[in-house]
Amino acid sequence: MLKRRLAGARRRQYQDGMRFPAPLVTGTLVRRYKRFLADVILDDGTAVTAACPNTGSMMGLAMPGLRVHLSISDSPARKYRHTWELVEVDGALVGINTGHPNRLAEEAIMAGVVGELAGHRELKREVKYGRNSRGDILLSGEDGRHTYVEVKNVHLSRSCGLAEFPDAVTARGARHLDELAAMAAQGHRAVMLFLVQRSDAERFALARDIDPTYAIAFERARAAGVEMLAYACRLSPQEIVVDRALPIAA
Repeated sequence: MLKRRLAGARRRQYQDGMRFPAPLVTGTLVRRYKRFLADVILDDGTAVTAACPNTGSMMGLAMPGLRVHLSISDSPARKYRHTWELVEVDGALVGINTGHPNRLAEEAIMAGVVGELAGHRELKREVKYGRNSRGDILLSGEDGRHTYVEVKNVHLSRSCGLAEFPDAVTARGARHLDELAAMAAQGHRAVMLFLVQRSDAERFALARDIDPTYAIAFERARAAGVEMLAYACRLSPQEIVVDRALPIAA
């Protein structure tokens, strides 16, 4: 369990966000398959198989011919050295790696970028709570009150400027909302943070038609006192930075 003190965090320390450790390589997507694999032709003509760190449908983001950006690992334990990080769609950069949002959220909270979550003294990651959940982030205040934060990666967009979640049915996501509602009922603060990895996002909404059950759980949680936040990221081949709050459509 990661535990970090937040005292003294300042937004000015958050200039670089999450920087990729080495330059990304670019290529053309051939196909995504078995959910976790993607075949790519690099710009130099080399054919590679990359790990695809995304369990969702990736609707609109996995079409053959799209330009993609891959990181490269030098670990001898890796079967696939390349990892799919970004994809270019209609002039926008989209982050598809669902392993990044928790780290991005943590760094942004520590730097005071997420104003609604400022003022805490301690941050912990992967804390067990509720019936059978492991929370993404637990914040503790000077008064001893806890704030439970769940983080969801958002990369779906079916309308210009509108980011949506989820892109597939997510029973796990609905359960997280119910667990947050239970924490709110116990007097704790509970927050759902939707982290949008799209450079073209201007607002956020639920994809109610994709998962009506999740939409019901969302409304139930909001009525119980769970706070809903959406923040957009600024993306480039060098870094991903949590940038600004987005309005949430009703």
